[in-house]
Parts: sequence; structure tokens; C-alpha cells
Amino acid sequence: MSDSEITISLHERIADIPAAVWDACACPEAADGRPEDPFTTHRFLMALEDSRSVGTGSGWHPHYLTAEAGGQVIACAPLYLKSHSQGEYIFDHNWAHAYERAGGRYYPKFQMAVPFTPVTGRRFLTRPGYEAAGRAALIEGASQVAERNGISSLHVTFCTEAEAEAGAALGLMPRRTQQYHWINRGYEGFDAFLADLSSRKRKTIRKERARAQAFGGEIVALTGDQIRPEHWDAIWTFYQDTGARKWGTPYLTRRFFERAHETLRDDILLVLALRGGQPVAGAMNLIGASALYGRYWGCIEDHPCLHFELCYYQAMEFAIDHGLQRVEAGAQGEHKLARGYLPVATHSLHWLRDPGFAEAVAQYLEAERAAVDEDIEILTGYGPFRKTTMEDQE
Repeated sequence: MSDSEITISLHERIADIPAAVWDACACPEAADGRPEDPFTTHRFLMALEDSRSVGTGSGWHPHYLTAEAGGQVIACAPLYLKSHSQGEYIFDHNWAHAYERAGGRYYPKFQMAVPFTPVTGRRFLTRPGYEAAGRAALIEGASQVAERNGISSLHVTFCTEAEAEAGAALGLMPRRTQQYHWINRGYEGFDAFLADLSSRKRKTIRKERARAQAFGGEIVALTGDQIRPEHWDAIWTFYQDTGARKWGTPYLTRRFFERAHETLRDDILLVLALRGGQPVAGAMNLIGASALYGRYWGCIEDHPCLHFELCYYQAMEFAIDHGLQRVEAGAQGEHKLARGYLPVATHSLHWLRDPGFAEAVAQYLEAERAAVDEDIEILTGYGPFRKTTMEDQE
């Protein structure tokens, strides 16, 4: 298929793209079950938009891309015009400062990403069989729009490793960062996971779980219709508290959680600590076909180790019980290492309109990739697993 046969369009509202059309590219596997990536589904992006978590006043202005050929959409991408670098988790603040000190204008920029979501997934969403043509069309379309409109850059964040390799071959600059993920090695239960750990780490985790469970109440895991509207009151309270401390202003609006109840609750796992029947702490996760994605945590009472229990250990148990391959517990946090979450590479792609600036950033990224690879190797050695277990994993 030649490039001339593909038409690129921009859409400022995802409602202008039928859900069936978008999801045929974003999650064709969901016809037989769960989407691999719940964050790129039409319903998730619609919830962000309908709740005004993105759009006017947020600094995230939707410009969804579609590529059409032969009378059908063969590819699409969540694209946003950004007036800042907040809510991205792959940081380019230093790039912005350097470019503006040199007299350039870094903002606005294009971000191909899921807002506020440091989760790896496909960013070039293509119908099966159109992967190469669709990906190339989306990259060319986004960069051409940026070029014509004087937009400084395009950033494709938390893409897959395969997309990073393909994008680099098409002229984008690859970047490597890291997160901590827990891998389910076919465990029959949590004790089987503990058996893979060194004796000292195994004892530490058992003590942490015992301390957490002694907080004076019960811990419940809820999904689908088990989640009631009143549970979102607690989640909103937790989210506001954590968001205010981490980011200054929470990214999501209260309406997002109402939309989540209406359209996303089958994709969601809430883990709540109840005391006297009332939630005092909780964690919100999204469920994919092969992974559980930890997203938000908060509390109104402080109890020892409760954060570890709700966010990490309960997530592991859910993954084991439901045959999920891994738990992704969000950005940063070396404290996850001692609890079985090992460092893995995450990927992004970057295009900068200014050739001189692009050359300088490319040199920086080359050195950064080497440093990240070294960090991952060193940190993995500090993991809690028995030496023979780590050798098996390699």
C-alpha cells in the first residue's frame, strides 16, 4: 500500500470517531475478552474527555489521529497538544528550559500518549495486518502537522519496545527509562512466590503483611458490579490527598470517577481497607488481558505497611488468582524492589523540529540509554530473589 492511498485526519473529540472503529484498532483482541491495554480503549479516553480531565484549561488538548485507506480506518492514535510537561512521567523539563534559554519556543508540543498514565502500551493503534503502513502513516502525519504549524516536537511516550524499534527506523529518536514490574512465574499462590525469595526477604514480607492486616479492620477486593457509587466517594478523597501531595493539583476531576463507575467498572479493581465498615485507605487498579495496572492509592488514616499490602501484595494475589502475567505498579519507587518488583525498560520516541536541538538531544539520549541499562542490571542484582531463581529468570 502506498502512502498516497492513506488519508490522515485530526479529530478534537473522540466522540467524532465511532467506538467500534477506534477499538478495532486499539483493542481488536477484546472481541474475545478483555483488552490488553484498557487505557487506549474508546471508553477510557472518552471518560477523560467527558469529565474535562483533558481539554480546555488542562493543558491537554485532544487531536486524535486517524489514518484511512480503502474506505476504512486502518490506524489511530491518542494525540494531544500540550502547553506544559505535567502528567507525562517521562520528563523533558530540562529540554524545554534549554531550548527556551537558547531563544526557542518549546510549547506547545505534541504528545502521543494516554494522559496521566505511565503505562506501556501501543501508541500506534492499527488494525491487524496494517501495522507497518498504519504506524508509518501516523508518524508522518503527526510530524507533518507539527512542521506546518511550527510545533516544536512530537513525543510518543510509554510505547512498546517493538514500536520504539520501528519508530527509530523511521527517524524518531528512541529514549529508554525504567519502571518496576512484578512477574508472575506461574505461581499457584502467594506462598509459591515467597518460596522464590531469599529467607530474609521472605520473612520481611510476611511481617509486613501481618502488620498491615492488624490495622483493625478488613481488606476487600472489588470489581465490576461489586463496586458501588459510594466507593468512589472514598477513592476521590484518597486521590485528592495523594494528588495534592505529589503533583500540587490532582489531574483527574471528580466527574472522571463517576464516568469510571458508568463505563469502566468492569475494567477496575478496587482494594479497600475498611474499619467499622468505612474505607480508610484504598488502591485503584485497571485490569488488562495479561496485566494488572496499579494507578492510585490514598488513605485518611496512617497504618504501618498498609500501603504495601493494598498496592503490592493484594495486586500480586489478584494476578495469581486470575492468571495475569504481571503487575505494573506505576512510575518510580525503588522501595518496590525489595517486594519483588524488578526494574524493566520503558520506551518513548521523540521528534524535534529544530535540527541543531535534535542533534544535541540525540547525543544526550545515547548516554542516557547506556546509563539506564546499567542501572537496570545493577538494581536487578539487589532484588529479593534467591540466586538460583534469578538465574532461572535470566
